[in-house]
Amino acid sequence: MEVKFQIRLEKPNAGVDFGIQQGSGSNYVTLQKQRSTGEDLVFDFMLNLKSQTGEFPIFVGAVAQGSPQERFIYIDIGTAAGQMGSIWSRRLKVPLKSITWEILRQVQTDAQAVLEITVPGIGKDGGPTCGSVKGGEGWKIKA
Repeated sequence: MEVKFQIRLEKPNAGVDFGIQQGSGSNYVTLQKQRSTGEDLVFDFMLNLKSQTGEFPIFVGAVAQGSPQERFIYIDIGTAAGQMGSIWSRRLKVPLKSITWEILRQVQTDAQAVLEITVPGIGKDGGPTCGSVKGGEGWKIKA
């Protein structure tokens, strides 16, 4: 089963590049690179379910990171997204672990449905949000 996802980054710092990471370590590329103007940035991507059984869903795909139980998506920021000269070099980790079978059953019934999460673009230090999104509980169905 293929599932559509959308990450909305709320009003991140203007002039900074953001993008979804494909690959890991130093062997990665940044996809959907966007330079913020201070307005929301949106990243769309697809993942597949490894199987439709088990205790929790396991997502696979080019942008899925981490162990099966702790899957997440990385948003590269500043120099991590290839922006030379940026004062920022960060990554934002968006966990998938709060997505349940119940939510996925609802998504299956609507071919247009997208799993969406909205994440603050600016952190407590005034720079781009980085580290791990707390729990990643914000995933909801956008029809």
